[in-house]
Amino acid sequence: MPRVPLASPATGKLTPSSFIHTTACNFVDTAGRTLLLRGVNLSGSSKAPIDQPSYISDGFWDNGEAGSESFIGQPLNIDDGSADVHLARLRGWGFNMLRYPVTWESLEHAGPGKYDYEFIEYTIRVLRKCKAYGFKIYMDPHQDVWSRFSGGSGAPFWTLAACGIDPRNLTATQSAIIHCEYPLAHIADPATLPAMIWSTNYGRLLSQTLFTLFFAGHDFAPHCVIDGKNIQDYLQEHYIEALGVLADRIRDAGDLLDDCVIGWDSLNEPFEGLCGWDSLSVPPEHQGSTLKKGSYPTPAQSMRLGMGQAQTVENWSFGSFGPSRDGSVTIDPKGVKIWAEPSMETDDGFHERWGWKRDVSRWKLGSCLWAQHGVWDVETGFILREDYFRYVPSTGEPVDFISDYWRPHFLRFASRIRRAHPEAILFVQPPVFARPPKLDGDDVLKGRAAYSPHYYDGLTLITRHWNWFNADALGLLRGRYSSTLQAVKIGESAIRKSLQEQLGMLKDDAAILGSYPTIIGEIGTPFDMDKKRSYGWTDKGRYKGDYSRQEKALDASLNGGDGSNGLNWTVWTYCAHSTHDWGDGWNMEDLSLWSTDDLPEEDEARQEATFERTLNTDGYPSVLYDSGKSGSRAMLLRNHSKMSVVHNHTPPCKSEHSSVTVVNANAESSLSLAASRSMTVPDKYRTPQRQPCLEDWAADPYGFLTSGARAVRAFCRPWPTKVVGMPQDMSFDIKKACFKLAVRVCEEDAVIVNEVNQDGEDEDGKGKRKATEIFVPLIHFGSEDIVQPRTCKGETGLKSSGSGETNGSLVSSGRSSAVGSRWPSSVDLPASVSSGADTLSRDQEVNIMEKRKLLDVSVKVSGGRWEVEGQTLRWWYDVPKAGEGEMHYSIEIRRKSGVIKSAQVARGMQRKRTWCERFCDDQCRIM
Repeated sequence: MPRVPLASPATGKLTPSSFIHTTACNFVDTAGRTLLLRGVNLSGSSKAPIDQPSYISDGFWDNGEAGSESFIGQPLNIDDGSADVHLARLRGWGFNMLRYPVTWESLEHAGPGKYDYEFIEYTIRVLRKCKAYGFKIYMDPHQDVWSRFSGGSGAPFWTLAACGIDPRNLTATQSAIIHCEYPLAHIADPATLPAMIWSTNYGRLLSQTLFTLFFAGHDFAPHCVIDGKNIQDYLQEHYIEALGVLADRIRDAGDLLDDCVIGWDSLNEPFEGLCGWDSLSVPPEHQGSTLKKGSYPTPAQSMRLGMGQAQTVENWSFGSFGPSRDGSVTIDPKGVKIWAEPSMETDDGFHERWGWKRDVSRWKLGSCLWAQHGVWDVETGFILREDYFRYVPSTGEPVDFISDYWRPHFLRFASRIRRAHPEAILFVQPPVFARPPKLDGDDVLKGRAAYSPHYYDGLTLITRHWNWFNADALGLLRGRYSSTLQAVKIGESAIRKSLQEQLGMLKDDAAILGSYPTIIGEIGTPFDMDKKRSYGWTDKGRYKGDYSRQEKALDASLNGGDGSNGLNWTVWTYCAHSTHDWGDGWNMEDLSLWSTDDLPEEDEARQEATFERTLNTDGYPSVLYDSGKSGSRAMLLRNHSKMSVVHNHTPPCKSEHSSVTVVNANAESSLSLAASRSMTVPDKYRTPQRQPCLEDWAADPYGFLTSGARAVRAFCRPWPTKVVGMPQDMSFDIKKACFKLAVRVCEEDAVIVNEVNQDGEDEDGKGKRKATEIFVPLIHFGSEDIVQPRTCKGETGLKSSGSGETNGSLVSSGRSSAVGSRWPSSVDLPASVSSGADTLSRDQEVNIMEKRKLLDVSVKVSGGRWEVEGQTLRWWYDVPKAGEGEMHYSIEIRRKSGVIKSAQVARGMQRKRTWCERFCDDQCRIM
């Protein structure tokens, strides 16, 4: 590792001890150690207000038009104590990095230039809470298919009106698929929304139009002028300034920059819209970033649909072998248009609600803006300029979206962020699977950047099944194979190898930017696989709590970040309100690592008491299930103010008259809606679940980390958090609970390692030096005392373990140190989280944890010495002196008592009879 500078390359100021460098393709601390930053996106639920998940239609349009929604409460409730529980759990899983999604809508929903400062202050409070638990954070300006009001997330409602669109008519024209109106507004059944169908919105008119205006309005929509500015400038300036205001407030907080918030991601998964489209009447030949599933109109057909004209379009299905043509679909909006009526504004273009003034001499409401630019003729439906978006109008050159449009936007955004946060690490995220452009020539990265692409196992994500075969999707997109068949990978070993190679390709892309690190901003797997069998919805409930398939899928993906890749990552996602019925609360996605519905059920006696209480209680009270510890409020609360029921009381408006007809290869039939599982059971009639509290971390750490977790063995895995030298290879075998790490050390590392610091003593005892630190999760390496469940009701499970020393095996070479686990250290709960009656003080925790042995490890090292404290193994080894060349070391960590059985991992998840089953025996006595 090259010697780290004493001053920041961005500002020239001396760096504090907490500073993180981005150099030599890695994150590096001020001691010169290579850092691996791994964690989670907190949270997917932040895409929508706390009481307006995507399936609820009540108030959806009205609140959007009023700009009245508040995002306070997302992603965590920091007023009821539950945030401490969630953050302690995340820290206990070993995570040290959070990607923090925040939407444009959450900041500027009330109107152009009207910022929600209450939400911003709430965000700062949440960030401070995250800092107290030792997390580093990079902010994520999140969007999906433009806005909640176009079936995704991101932009506020008023941006659609500014572009001359009436979003209430999107469903009728299939210009967007909106969850709460699926399949049609007047017969909505949101529970039947197909997996990932929301992403097909990238291939529909709303997203194609809005992203084209946002990135390239000057070139392709010069007539679209509002408040004297082209729509491109109007949208980008508001977007960038909204995030700039948030960045300013985070800076003004005085205690967050660099210590906690280390940087900003660029716009999440940016989309090119129509920029570069070859022919508006021809769909692309190959599968690209836009999913082929369901109806698949060409842009020309979408434009006609947007003006209310019926169209017969391709229909596609997506199976185990990818997308395949499945007949045709006729969409008839019956004259309904997405273009807002002129009456929305005054005759001179003034909008009384939002305050802008449109240039009505050039941009008239009520008609397609692309027709107004001569792209097509509304009366005949004829496309006048098939290749209108293929060439840059000013130069005549073919469009290169990344260089021509994404790059200039990134530079504007980066400049505004750096104004508020001079030391910000700029996380560079171009469109999905696209290589980034060169940026250093603009003197914008300034040595402070990281590449932040996304990666998902697409076949598993879309089919919701872990298959015995897969394909090298990235290799296919980049022309690595001459045929699809060559990209097919058969067998788990081949799949795992392919995923690691694909992530390696993404890591190689970072070299285009410079010698910057790579972090996979999103990676994950769905948990509602195989018709939600893990939730007990199939096979008479026999697989309830069985996440073995999800574990294989997620382990394969995260294993891709190991090996020689040594990648940083943030898994998508962790949602505090995840449920089995509605997943993450957004478009039926279900990727949260934790769910309230996976918490262990209460014991029989407590269930009976709850049953009696619910039978004699009217309404829907908020019920607090505590842990038996009186006075503690620091636990997860279930909100019982709403039933888990589909809300569909919004008037059908104009779209009730639209229709969809599916034409298959053999016959024509009306669209058949799949029968949905009943969603009308109030929460109070569900089986009560024991809600964890913060004290559980000391009383039952294993139960605390596994309760509610899904496929925990896959994501709570060992990895080196800080490495003296460079990690060369790492691997983790879940089946054997065996972790291996190889490191390379050069003489450059000696200068840093031998400096005085606060880790272990050096060889001659005259000073102290830094160690390599490895997170060793008790999920895989916990002692029997930790893993075994409580013996009976009321017992804490605490046992004296004598000296508390681990019985580490002798090393194969060098020296060893076998120091016992005393308390969870900074990986678990920081000392600063000790104020208030509802949190567990560090002293209390230390006293409790000193009584038991946390880990049971067998360690072999090729040289040096090691010790274990909490879930951290520290490893010291010699560094070559000048002229000695490189040195290589290896370490192997196993659980001394053997692999923890999966049944123990899932303890508390075993299915128990519900009160209904106990009351009714074999036959229902109520119905």
